Amino acid sequence: MNPAPALSVVVPVFNERDNVVPLVEEIVAALRGKCGFEIVYVDDHSRDDTLTVLTSLKATVPELRVLHHVQQSGQSTAIRTGVKAARGAWIATLDGDGQNDPADIPKLIAARDAGDVRTKLYTGWRVNRQDSGSKRWASKWANTIRSNMLRDATPDTGCGIKLFEREAFLDLPYFDHMHRYLPALMQRAGWQTISVPVNHRHRTTGVSKYNNLHRALVGMRDLRGVAWLIKRSKRTAVREV
Repeated sequence: MNPAPALSVVVPVFNERDNVVPLVEEIVAALRGKCGFEIVYVDDHSRDDTLTVLTSLKATVPELRVLHHVQQSGQSTAIRTGVKAARGAWIATLDGDGQNDPADIPKLIAARDAGDVRTKLYTGWRVNRQDSGSKRWASKWANTIRSNMLRDATPDTGCGIKLFEREAFLDLPYFDHMHRYLPALMQRAGWQTISVPVNHRHRTTGVSKYNNLHRALVGMRDLRGVAWLIKRSKRTAVREV
């Protein structure tokens, strides 16, 4: 077996057949020759031929691995599936719709290399979002409420591009939609987090899988749950004697 790569790029997808090839090509262009990496795509039981496109692409992209959910389970579960299967000690995540720019991954890696060892999460910050006005407004409203409740000092938790330590992630409590609260959960575990400005692009093909109302209703319930987790957490220093 080949040695474990330094980085695993995890990409959850659902019905993104037209975005697969260009995004994989961009990931390869951004990382090949710069670090050892693998690409772990997790198909969340797509109803189009996303899985077929991915499987065919394995013949020309040796770094590509493809996992498939036998039933649709959601983005957080798909990310966790990819992280659990990943062989790299550090994980970069990207949304499968192509709006995150893989060229930003080396930027996050550089921030990590220059950062504190206690920082386990480098999260993208979409300073110039390319979404619709309603989606930007809903995101700003949600970020304001979340920030006031959780005090996580993170301007954009919804950005799909992130870099984090695999071991630290797998030690976090798992629940559906947890990927939207990674900064707060990492901080709850005693780690530091940093937001890094990144590029954001228009979706060029396919359709969004979310609507603002559904996201808001689910978000309020999850927000209360995360606030409860933070309030009930306990940490203590440990020394071996």
